[in-house]
Amino acid sequence: MQKSTLMKKETAGKDWKHEWYVVDAKGKTLGRLAVQIARILMGKHKPVYTPHVDVGDYVIVLNAGHIHVTGNKLEQKKYYRYSGYPGGLSERNLAQLLAQHPTRPLEEAVRTMLPKSILGRRMFKKLRVYAGGEHPHTLENPKPWDA
Repeated sequence: MQKSTLMKKETAGKDWKHEWYVVDAKGKTLGRLAVQIARILMGKHKPVYTPHVDVGDYVIVLNAGHIHVTGNKLEQKKYYRYSGYPGGLSERNLAQLLAQHPTRPLEEAVRTMLPKSILGRRMFKKLRVYAGGEHPHTLENPKPWDA
């Protein structure tokens, strides 16, 4: 019988280094791209994946304003925000949100696919999303990821 090994929180950073990956979102479908990004952030692409340890990598997403959606999602998909006050519920569709904040739909899609815990919030901080094709992370020597 084979023994399965689990990573420990103390040795996760020493045994496996966190890599940096660049993903180009131009022309990619929103949900399918978000699944792949969430898998990289969680570390499910590594053989040492452990659910309770952050072994994932950093992800830089370029051209987030040029994502593609299928069907009538630009007009029908709604994003809600609540201020906490009576009557403070506001809604915007995907087209309005892309016009005002081009990175936010992809960030929200990835964030909801991560664990809802302290560990998930730590994983989400390793995501960098940019609306254009430039990023300031050249010193980390990011590798291209074929999404």
